[in-house]
Amino acid sequence: MPIHPIDYRYGTPEMKAIWEEDYRISMLFRVEAALARAEEEVGLIPKGAADAIARAAEMASPQRAKEIEAEIGHDMMAVVLAMAEVCDYGEWIHLGATSNDILDTATGLQLKASLEIIEAKLRELLRVLLDLAMENRNLVCAGRTHGQMAVPTTYGLRFAIWASEVARHIDRLREIRPRAAVGKISGAVGTQAAFGPHGMTIQRRVMEILGLNEVDVSNQVVQRDRHAEVICLLALIASTLDKICVEIRTLQRTEIAEVEESFGRRQVGSSTMPHKRNPIRSEQVCGLARVVRAQVEPAFANIPLWDERDLTNSSCERVIFPEAFVLTDHILNLTIRILKGLRIRKENVERNLTLLKGLNMAEAVMVELAKRGAGRQTSHEILRAASMRAFEEGRELLDVLLEDGTVTKYISEDEIRELLDPHRYTGTAVEQVERLEKKLRLYCE
Repeated sequence: MPIHPIDYRYGTPEMKAIWEEDYRISMLFRVEAALARAEEEVGLIPKGAADAIARAAEMASPQRAKEIEAEIGHDMMAVVLAMAEVCDYGEWIHLGATSNDILDTATGLQLKASLEIIEAKLRELLRVLLDLAMENRNLVCAGRTHGQMAVPTTYGLRFAIWASEVARHIDRLREIRPRAAVGKISGAVGTQAAFGPHGMTIQRRVMEILGLNEVDVSNQVVQRDRHAEVICLLALIASTLDKICVEIRTLQRTEIAEVEESFGRRQVGSSTMPHKRNPIRSEQVCGLARVVRAQVEPAFANIPLWDERDLTNSSCERVIFPEAFVLTDHILNLTIRILKGLRIRKENVERNLTLLKGLNMAEAVMVELAKRGAGRQTSHEILRAASMRAFEEGRELLDVLLEDGTVTKYISEDEIRELLDPHRYTGTAVEQVERLEKKLRLYCE
């Protein structure tokens, strides 16, 4: 009976498949076959044993391995025995290896496959954001700081900022992958003593066969700073998706109503309020991002193991690896879907842009007044006082400024009107978007 929502509610089939127990056991079989191949090549096991063990890796049943584990209480030895049952050279399986030679190397295979999926999703998300940035590079909107109206910005620049952040995650992933997709064959405490003089050759060859990098050194386990770095990457990605969806939720508030998630023709927003159009997908992203971030602390706690190793990391990783990867992949998919269906209500964007009756354009007048000789500090105080007065009296800033002789001494009424036009005060926003699009489009290929 399913208990965890990953079983029935969250996650994509491709990512779940990598972290299913049967797939993991099949990776353990695969690593054992690679080890046998390397050992035969250096003469540690008889000729023909590697081919027989490779066939056993294909024939052995994950279900049988689980049955044996239930009897003997050791997952790795159960894998060895399940293979040995269907292999004429079963006595040569796992020669010289410790459990974590196989377990950690299989984890490296899972991490490699999972990171490939995450990178593909990040590239798709980047494409969507760059398209939105270019489509909306001239769409001027109210900027906000501290939750209050600020000077204008553009929707294009907002999307471009998110795109730039996603591109950095792609860079991080590509940098991390060689450190994460690793394996090792080092024996009980890392000395490779059971392999005699062939230990380093066997380790290198196993990783060549599997397409992984080999560790430089290890004790009984691959050091967990590598895995903690991966979890940190997933937490960073989740936090960016959280950031994007917090903004969408904010901008979908009834009072703002500049954007909204797509809403199906038969979709229900509330069980009691028929009018509701709730941003439920964005809320799900924000909620699950918290779970992904929560995996960081246990990942760091797994780094300081006793001496050459203890077992405290093992049970923990059975939880945090699948949760972090499956949920990150899930919310990546969800964010892509949200952005592809995002509706921008341009009439409300324009309404909000002029909501403050010119107050959000005070900076433009201040800067021009200073440039014309009034001085920066004096200009700031003039515009501050005028803005406070306009706000308290509910008046247009233009009208208040025209009553100030210092302002009209330097700037004419027509010029003030131009300065108070928010569509004329976006600086290099369009150029920045276009420059970024040229730089990052290659990431999408």
